[in-house]
Amino acid sequence: TTEEEFFTSEMFKDGIYGVQQSVPVNTNFKVLNYLSISAGGSYEENWVFRTFEQRYDEENREVVRDTINGFDSFRTYGFSTGLTTTLYGQKNFGKDKKIQAIRHVMSPNISYNINPGFSQYYDTYVIPGIDDTQEDETVSYSRFDGTLFGSPTELFSSSISFGVNNSLEAKVRDRDSTKTEPKKITLINTLSLRSSYNLTADSLKLAPVSVSGSIPIIEGLTVNFNGNLDIYALDNSNRRINTLNINNGGSLFRLTGANMSFNYSFSSKQFSDKRSDDRLDNQTLRNGGRPDDLFGKPIANNGTIYDEDEAEDEVKENTTESFNYKIPWDLRLGYNIAYANSARQDMISGHTLSISSDLELSPKWKVGGSTTFNIQEQTFAVTSFRFQRDLGSFRMSFNWQPFQTNAPWNFFIGIKSNILQDLKYEQRRRPDQTL
Repeated sequence: TTEEEFFTSEMFKDGIYGVQQSVPVNTNFKVLNYLSISAGGSYEENWVFRTFEQRYDEENREVVRDTINGFDSFRTYGFSTGLTTTLYGQKNFGKDKKIQAIRHVMSPNISYNINPGFSQYYDTYVIPGIDDTQEDETVSYSRFDGTLFGSPTELFSSSISFGVNNSLEAKVRDRDSTKTEPKKITLINTLSLRSSYNLTADSLKLAPVSVSGSIPIIEGLTVNFNGNLDIYALDNSNRRINTLNINNGGSLFRLTGANMSFNYSFSSKQFSDKRSDDRLDNQTLRNGGRPDDLFGKPIANNGTIYDEDEAEDEVKENTTESFNYKIPWDLRLGYNIAYANSARQDMISGHTLSISSDLELSPKWKVGGSTTFNIQEQTFAVTSFRFQRDLGSFRMSFNWQPFQTNAPWNFFIGIKSNILQDLKYEQRRRPDQTL
């Protein structure tokens, strides 16, 4: 319904309403200690109180929709099952090597999905041809089209989905010679390949192979990428045909699209002072001593045990706090480039640079901003500023996009608790609607 008709008689006259009941059933178990099997099914029953019959008016040559008031319902169900396992492989190079070992974790998976077609909820009407040279057109429709939950699917579907997830780690000798345990680093965080095979399709049964991955470069910098590889060729009209690309004079796979992004983030915490066992902070360690007080702590002139850390803490307590005041901040940089080639475009479809930052001016106040620069068009796509105030049990925020048409903004104040999250006040200015 609409906001103006809410809690009025018009809400029940013109509004769309219904009831949906869903019963999911899922289970999983192991076979031979290494194979994990999951199975599930779902049953849904949908109640509506208004349906729509369709017919063709030959006199006016138009489709007429008649509203039928009264209770009606439809039921749907489906089934799925899956199989997955995890394989481990490790290559050891020796503890005296810089790279001591490399470990590969691979998780293949396969699943089967079946969804029956519910053609019993569909009817047809005929559009006669204008003359003898044009054949009559039979149109299929469901009387539940336009209801709250939509219409059930008419076509039977059955497909097999399969994929594999990979990760790669290495154990390397730590640069700190005092540490005896090797350091574990991630070479490939994830590398996934996924596709599916439609058993009911008459052509183009194999879906494009989706490849995605994430590789950490340095701390805070991650490279994410994804792409689609199609095994089928294109005709002269750049439409997919049921011919393998390799049999059409091309390669095994055809790259239809790709995306790569670099994300780097850092904050004031990375530049904060680290006490712990840092040799630069402890005079004993700077002079080559041990960190564990093998011969006991030194005795001060008054006969008490002298603790260097406690002495440093006392000096810091006596220092004016204004000299030690720090503003927590974080900065996030993003670079994204996209490639499109689904219909032989062979072009860069997106090229952007984004920056986002937050400043905590006080324990209760936080401000931030973000912007995105379109490198292709040499324009700023979206620039926004945000302000947030912690009011104890409440949270207040204000978001503003000053450089957009009509400068849209959003003001919000509400309770933090999830139970009472509906107790809120929100006001906004929307951008101009353009056609």
